[in-house]
Amino acid sequence: MAEKTILRALKGEVLPTPPIWMMRQAGRYLPEYKATRAQAGDFLSLCYNPDLAAEVTLQPIRRYGFDAAILFADILLLPQALGADLWFVTGEGPRLSTITQQSEFDALKPASEVHETLSPIYETVKILKRELPAETTLIGFAGAPWTVATYMIAGRGTKDQGPAHALKAENRALFEAILERLTEGTIEYLSKQIEAGAEVVKLFDSWAGSLKGEDFDRYALAPAKRIIAELKARHPGIPVIAFPREAGEKYVGFAKATGADCVALDNSVAPEWAAANVQVDGCVQGNLASSHMVTGGEALVRETREIVQAFSKGPHIFNLGHGITPDADPENVQLMIDTVRGGA
Repeated sequence: MAEKTILRALKGEVLPTPPIWMMRQAGRYLPEYKATRAQAGDFLSLCYNPDLAAEVTLQPIRRYGFDAAILFADILLLPQALGADLWFVTGEGPRLSTITQQSEFDALKPASEVHETLSPIYETVKILKRELPAETTLIGFAGAPWTVATYMIAGRGTKDQGPAHALKAENRALFEAILERLTEGTIEYLSKQIEAGAEVVKLFDSWAGSLKGEDFDRYALAPAKRIIAELKARHPGIPVIAFPREAGEKYVGFAKATGADCVALDNSVAPEWAAANVQVDGCVQGNLASSHMVTGGEALVRETREIVQAFSKGPHIFNLGHGITPDADPENVQLMIDTVRGGA
């Protein structure tokens, strides 16, 4: 069988039609997801039920025929596996027990002990490896250390990641110890996903943009470089997508500096700029505004075509600039796919 299109793009091949998948493609905008979520009882129960997690991962593949499936899980399962308490408040999102003092950090488990908690996730990957169509790439993922640390330090998501920045300023040693533990844990977690069957892994640094200057290099770029180097040492040839969201000018050179095979782009950068400054180093992924999945129409078609055209001279995986939102219209997803593939 010819190699899968996503893997070809990740190796640097320029394809006549870019392969396509979508961040959060298994999720709350789909009625079939909502039904399975209700069957599971709650979000965490769904994450830790391999059969149901595999089912929601497969749903958008059946409906849309995306070129890749991304494992259904959550970036906060890793801190839970390290010993943090994790729960979800309906309508408000995740809550974590906080790590803001040395005694709380000392109570965490070593990175080597995360696998017992995370074993259902690896089982989900194994099921998907068996069940996915032969042409569909399986993507595993984890949150990047900085982004996960912001939740561990604040105990929840915050608009400006203020608590994490405050700890960085007030107790740099503890802050860096948290990032170190998360870096080690992320390597272990992603390595096991690859062993279970993930063909590509993605590192989500959703809050990378709030790190500026040297802090970005130290706490977004350096951990990504270390994680990627270790994964490639353990699993030669494994492709890695890095997503330092809202990195702006720091997108330039990020692939070369970290060893990432592809840099995912948010929609705050113009595709023409990214083609000239980021795609020159290899594959890029992105970067349609997820709001188009809500509003649809001619603007969706126009911007989708503009992005495909802008990136057409280099390796490109079509995706959104951020995850699809719960209020998206499934029909708009189909319109995007048809436009990318030339049917609209």
